[in-house]
Amino acid sequence: MPNPVVIVTGASKGLGLAIASILIQDLKASVVSISRSRTYELEVLAAAHPGSLDIVECSVTDEPAVTSAIASVAAKFGRIDALVLNAGVVDPMGRIEAADIKLDAWRAHFDINFFSLVTALRAALPSLRQSRGRAIFVSSGAAVGNIAGWGPYNASKAAMNSLTRTLAEEEKDIVALAVRPGKVDTSMQLALRETGGSHMAPSVYESFVRDHAEGNLLKPEDPGYVIAKLALEAPASMSGGFVSWDSEQCKEYRRPS
Repeated sequence: MPNPVVIVTGASKGLGLAIASILIQDLKASVVSISRSRTYELEVLAAAHPGSLDIVECSVTDEPAVTSAIASVAAKFGRIDALVLNAGVVDPMGRIEAADIKLDAWRAHFDINFFSLVTALRAALPSLRQSRGRAIFVSSGAAVGNIAGWGPYNASKAAMNSLTRTLAEEEKDIVALAVRPGKVDTSMQLALRETGGSHMAPSVYESFVRDHAEGNLLKPEDPGYVIAKLALEAPASMSGGFVSWDSEQCKEYRRPS
């Protein structure tokens, strides 16, 4: 049986890179990375596993490029088994009333965190229907949270979860699942520590600084393994759901100890 074929957005670093690595190395999948940068780490992974990783360098907001890339995956492999929608940003941070955050910045945020999802889904759905595949959305506790200063991020992740539920209802042969990866040690966390102090409540900001200082941030490989496994094995009973990587529902998908 051929290796499963998985598309991962935002796979050039952090959580996305961990997901791609685990899919290739642990789960024997063929991966196509779609990200705006072609990092050294991604190149090393490709060199170590020739034929198992294709790298597409483009912004997820480039609708023609993403559509063409996904069509090329379907043509090359004859199938797409899963779509892991991981690309995302937290900026701009600031209160809703902030005059220095123009509405265009909110639109640009939604172009990355939400509208790019629709682009990828529209391109991949015909193949996912044929394979009875999976669409895994990398969400956040912000989808159900209310951190002041995170207006765009809170709203875009809530919209992502809504899209997940809608997809599950419209496409009964596809498993759609939103996953909360928790506080992962990535560049996003670094940005929150470096620039978030002026936008968040002091107690909230201090919690991010403290978690890093005390070594409480998750390694990308921990939630990454769960997300990778779910991309290949999430059952229909989970479709439409929003689950935390460390929940009881995801226990069987964690890395074996």
